Amino acid sequence: MIMLEQFFKLKELGTDVRTEVLAGISTFLTMAYIIAVNPGILSATGMPFDAVFVATCIAAALGTGIMGLLANYPVALAPGMGLNAFFTFGVVMGMGVSWEVALGCVFWSGILFVLLSAFKVREWIINAIPGSMKTGIAVGIGLFLAIIGLQGAGVVVNNDATLVGPGDLSSPQVILAFLGFALITALHHRGVTGSVIIGILATTVAGFFFGLVEYNGLVSMPTGLSATFFQLDILGALELSLIAVILAFLFVDVFDTSGTLVAVAKEGNLLDKDGKLPRLGKALMADSTASVAGSLLGTSTTTSYIESGAGIAAGGRSGLTALTVSVLFLLALFFSPLAQMIPSYATASALLFVAVLMISSISSVDWKDLTEAAPVVVTAVMMPLTYSIAEGIAAGFITYAVVKVFAGKAKDVNISVYIIAGAALLKYVFL
Repeated sequence: MIMLEQFFKLKELGTDVRTEVLAGISTFLTMAYIIAVNPGILSATGMPFDAVFVATCIAAALGTGIMGLLANYPVALAPGMGLNAFFTFGVVMGMGVSWEVALGCVFWSGILFVLLSAFKVREWIINAIPGSMKTGIAVGIGLFLAIIGLQGAGVVVNNDATLVGPGDLSSPQVILAFLGFALITALHHRGVTGSVIIGILATTVAGFFFGLVEYNGLVSMPTGLSATFFQLDILGALELSLIAVILAFLFVDVFDTSGTLVAVAKEGNLLDKDGKLPRLGKALMADSTASVAGSLLGTSTTTSYIESGAGIAAGGRSGLTALTVSVLFLLALFFSPLAQMIPSYATASALLFVAVLMISSISSVDWKDLTEAAPVVVTAVMMPLTYSIAEGIAAGFITYAVVKVFAGKAKDVNISVYIIAGAALLKYVFL
């Protein structure tokens, strides 16, 4: 106990071992849904479910452990929602890229993130990107998750005449997906810890009674990691046509991580007197290293989770909270049969709920300034309609730069925005 208090500086942070452990449990329960959702999404690429399940748990445990031990922050990491959907539906299924090459893209984006963190370029990028574009990216990913969730539940189906159309809305799967989403939303509103995982499990149990889920046991020894471990194609990811994919993984991870760290630190009063985040470099290094490790294990980009706020709300203030989450992810390795029983319509409930949280940030857009609002709409709408986060980001930056120039506000735009927009435009012209 004394060693833990000294290492994590618990007294200095106004906390204790018991509080930190309970905070870690709270954080884990709010993000445990990723254990079932991530393998469910990535397995659509042809990756073995068992292998991705193990990779998800180990990547989350490793990344979160590094964050706790290196940066001493109560922040948990796991394969990111939105990024896993982009990996599967945007890159592998949308562009016809193999999952091995897609993992290579994740690897290189992680390496770039490590370099940005080491040389402090990340701060220049983050400060240079307009706030409205950060919002547009978040909203676009939310809409992307929403359409994936609706498809998984059978609410939205293919239609030759209109591209998409309504499915059988009276089917048990659709009804259960809706009820699961409603349950998650209501529990979250009431402040119930673990609302997402409770909703997923409740929907799965209901499906079992309707004969839609087959019981395969709850516990087993973890197996199958060899199918994805070090199976990434690092050289294959260096094709010119995949540069935009690597940058998309990088930008989304950088924005997501920065926003999460600032939000969590602010909620836990962990910012210094100047309003800055102490040990930011170490926190970013932990996040970027986790992405590289995740790609080697066999999962999409690993990033900081906003659900860490649940642990903060429970009193977590140090890396001991993160270390507790890390241990729980390792214990989760033995529950693969349970994860495999969870149907797509149950995870669809979670996807739709996460979409709601991400889309809510659109309220921060200045709608009176159309030079800011229009690029947000373009970015957000392009992602689900093109089934690509990368295309949404590219179209958004091009729109932002061109609209500002035409409106006589060219000098208000940072040079980095023009560089990104120019690179995106050249990709469309020459590739």
